[in-house]
Amino acid sequence: MEAVRRTVIENCAIATVDAKDTEYASGHLVLAGRRIESLGAGRAPEGLENVVRRIDATGHLATPGLVNTHHHFYQWLTRGLATDRNLFDWLVALYPAWARLDEPMVHAAARGSLAMMVRGGVTTAADHHYVFPRGSGDLSGALVQAARDLGVRFTLARGSMDLGEKDGGLPPDFAVETIEDALAATEETVRRHHDPSFDAMTRVAVAPCSPFSVSTELMRRSAELARGLGVRLHTHGSETVEEVKFCHERFGRGPTDYFESTGWLGEDVWMAHCVHMDDSDVAAFARTGTGVAHCPSSNARLAAGIARVPDLLAAGVPVGLGVDGTASNESGELHTELRNALLVARLGPHREAALTVRQALRLGTHGGARVLGRAAETGSLEPGKLADLVLWRMDTLAHASVADPVAALVLGAPAPVTASFVNGRQIVEGGRLRTADEDEIARTTRAQARRLAEIAARG
Repeated sequence: MEAVRRTVIENCAIATVDAKDTEYASGHLVLAGRRIESLGAGRAPEGLENVVRRIDATGHLATPGLVNTHHHFYQWLTRGLATDRNLFDWLVALYPAWARLDEPMVHAAARGSLAMMVRGGVTTAADHHYVFPRGSGDLSGALVQAARDLGVRFTLARGSMDLGEKDGGLPPDFAVETIEDALAATEETVRRHHDPSFDAMTRVAVAPCSPFSVSTELMRRSAELARGLGVRLHTHGSETVEEVKFCHERFGRGPTDYFESTGWLGEDVWMAHCVHMDDSDVAAFARTGTGVAHCPSSNARLAAGIARVPDLLAAGVPVGLGVDGTASNESGELHTELRNALLVARLGPHREAALTVRQALRLGTHGGARVLGRAAETGSLEPGKLADLVLWRMDTLAHASVADPVAALVLGAPAPVTASFVNGRQIVEGGRLRTADEDEIARTTRAQARRLAEIAARG
């Protein structure tokens, strides 16, 4: 049997984000194969065998890799459009273009979206893809391949919509699926791509889009399908006041009560946004263990409102961070959401007591892993967990005068990523991808964005 190969990282500050928020002002980590073998204060132990690499991380902060819990990769091709509209009007403006997506476009957009996140410290990413125009090709396969090529851990939330315009929904009719087609395609995606193993690089969730684009029957049957297959469930919930009004008018109840009536609350469920929730909604999420993907920049871009993150956390609700689609968060980065989550929360009723810098870091790491059902594997730096971690450079002009490296990371300018590891494999070096050509990705996404715009313009 081949001896395990070790990488030793020394002389860095470490924020483990473990249950005790253990931190080291100067410490070490030992990576053995795909796992974290040990970590602690000071230098690594002497006499370690088969050390193939030593990294002097002086001036750096080591954290768990960031975990993105909600995104729409395809939107990379429609950034900067409909910039002054609320959610419903924004969707109406952009669905005619999205309904013309095809496999090359989705693959290019996924590479662009992933590249931007990965070079900024993301090691696990979830994507909610729900637009499957007829004849568009293998879109799920394109997403999985893009993540595999870049070396990032990936959860594909295979979405669906069955309410087109003729049935009172927002998307064009040729961009929705029948209930039977959606369920069959979702089941096939799970069977082809879902890996339940501890160090899995690809997982699949069942993810009908939203109450205003999916029928009650599809919601119910999707929940049954997911639980029959043993995978997680994801959707949008309580994002805007318009959605809450829609649910009351269509279903005679608010979004949370509607979701509960369709089997959509539980420890295997996470929902994006959850902005407009009252005390009973928060209590229902806490009682059932339903998770939340908090997307502060997108919520602000679409004027959706301020999510009750402090109240959700106080109640014990699992909460992680999400980029959301880059048509409503053009930066496409998750590390900026650490800062935005803290600042936006402090505009709410809790003011300066809303979130701390360490709570913000936890949202972006352990919180996200918990939401995706992977907290036993990643999201904190602990022996036995997967070697998914980031070295942030903190000794440059932007951060060097801040004594607390976690405060510098969360409140300061975006910190340079010197190295990022997934399964112990380095995928970022000096702020650049090691697994793909960023310039080539930029050229390809630009070309596919133009192609989509031209096709959409022709109608």
